Amino acid sequence: MALTPKNPTTTSERNAERRAAQEQVFLREVDDALREDDALQLFRRYGLPAGVAILVGLAGLAGWMVWTNHVAAEAGQKGEALALALDQVDAGRYDPAKASLDAVAAQGGPGYTAAARLVEGGIALDRKKPEDAARAFAAIAADPHAPQAYRDLATVREVAVKFDTMAPQQVIDRLKPLAVPGGPWFGSAGELVAVAELKLGRKADAGALFAAMAKDTGVPSSLRSRAGQLAAELGVYPAQQTAGTAVTVAQ
Repeated sequence: MALTPKNPTTTSERNAERRAAQEQVFLREVDDALREDDALQLFRRYGLPAGVAILVGLAGLAGWMVWTNHVAAEAGQKGEALALALDQVDAGRYDPAKASLDAVAAQGGPGYTAAARLVEGGIALDRKKPEDAARAFAAIAADPHAPQAYRDLATVREVAVKFDTMAPQQVIDRLKPLAVPGGPWFGSAGELVAVAELKLGRKADAGALFAAMAKDTGVPSSLRSRAGQLAAELGVYPAQQTAGTAVTVAQ
């Protein structure tokens, strides 16, 4: 007689688990796409905090295009309106894109609304309007109806945009829950938290966080390499494991 499993799962539950796993993988791919190896030059040239701020600016709209193109492709017919808006953004037709995104937000449910608002935040960054972008991201992060992955993404981007105007402890308090080894945002959130720790003069804490990022196989390889070099510069990570390029850390 066959035994019934103690914890049976339905097909819908298994599908939900599979989608969640795929989403985490995709988030890491987005993180990797936004952080190329040559970003390390920014740290060398401008010092660590300034390098992060410049990298955040470069990452703006491109990240939303990658993320929301994925959403539109997964959504099938329901994503057609979002795909149209993305085509308009890609062509630089921001005003028509805004109208399309508003329509998506009005008709598509919480996930579509969050995706549309994320793109609008990216447009604001591209138009050199960081305050508008930060407000858009903050609204998504605070929306209890938005999917958690979107809220987390918006939180990281809001803090990244406002990084230079926020107190270091505020950065740490906002992002520390996301700067967790194995989490999809450990790379992005962890890097900003580590820089905030440096601003507070806590080099040991920053170095330990960089070292943890360097050892986490879920963190994009380019960021792992950079984190290892920074940790070595701070005297935490074995230098021989990150040999090759010295990095100057802003004091």
